[in-house]
Amino acid sequence: MTARIEVAQIVTRFIAGAGGVALRGVLPLDPARYAVTIITGQGGPLTERAQAAGFHVVIEPSLVAPLSPRDDRTALRRLTRLCETDGYDVVHTHSAKAGALGRLAAHRAGVPLIVHTYHGFPFHEFQNPVRKAAYIAIERRLAAITDAVLAIGSGVATEALRRGLARPSTLRTIAPVVEAITVPKTTESRAAARAELGLDDETPVVGTVGRIDYQKAPEHLIAAIAKLRHRDAMAVWIGSGPGLARAREIVRHQGLLDRFVFAGERSDVAGLLPAFDVFAMASRYEGLPCAVVEAMRCGVPVVATAVNSVPDLVVPGESGVLVPPGRPELLAAAIDGVLDDPRTAERLVRQGRLLAGATFDAERLAEVLDQVYSGGLTAGLVRR
Repeated sequence: MTARIEVAQIVTRFIAGAGGVALRGVLPLDPARYAVTIITGQGGPLTERAQAAGFHVVIEPSLVAPLSPRDDRTALRRLTRLCETDGYDVVHTHSAKAGALGRLAAHRAGVPLIVHTYHGFPFHEFQNPVRKAAYIAIERRLAAITDAVLAIGSGVATEALRRGLARPSTLRTIAPVVEAITVPKTTESRAAARAELGLDDETPVVGTVGRIDYQKAPEHLIAAIAKLRHRDAMAVWIGSGPGLARAREIVRHQGLLDRFVFAGERSDVAGLLPAFDVFAMASRYEGLPCAVVEAMRCGVPVVATAVNSVPDLVVPGESGVLVPPGRPELLAAAIDGVLDDPRTAERLVRQGRLLAGATFDAERLAEVLDQVYSGGLTAGLVRR
């Protein structure tokens, strides 16, 4: 019997976002061909799902998201030891911190094939220029020890290529895997979702889903809600994160306490999306957010910032409305425009459903991973 290919997926936080895409991509892999280990600094609801699928999950608490020289040195040492002792054939990293430490550890341990997925980038236009330049320089050096690069969406792929973060021959564009669970927006599902959120049937609702942190720019979304001409509109944020307390304070300061609902972490997001009249995303940077795909599949028109790979899906004036990041007044005007014009909103919904339903399935991503893993090992792509 041929030995299975040992694959380690290393991700900083094994939660929604990069962690969810990483898990959903490997779930359909043939277990007779692949043995999968998940290495993460923070487990969550996905951990049990991974273990139920037969994957080995290793929690390495020194692998933390913020810059931490002491933890980072410890994480690098322990990840290197894991790669050496467990004999992985493939190390596939996700997210900035795990991508840096995981790739370096795999290189030091002599892992045959090193793969990295860019879900987005650790650098963006709102950063201090010196820090941004440092991040880009680090990613360029890591590219030299990376055998295959996967980029979520053409925007991210193009940026990786332009910045020298991947070689053309090793770069592939992929779509994020999105859960197949969808609750189409109907009169009934809309009413049920609003009842669950404590909202009436008549009030316009602008909603979003995501982690409340700097990336998602909650202060910009809150400012946009404050600037709406639709003064009766309610806002709903599904999710939580380190920026929650500050976001609540901004809402209070803006006098929006009666118009802004923080719904917290929910396991029933698909069932709540029909409550929204507009899905709004104010992010400073992204990859290609699964929440946008889910909103489009549900039948909610999308207004989003034109960052990274978002325009792959939100095509201006066709499947949604795009605005520049950091411009809450333009975000507000775009939301008002969709609320004002039901016919345009319906047209955006129709095209959005077509685009969001075309890809984003786990089987397709697993097929790509199989090609990258087995093909890379067979062809001897490594240069070490």
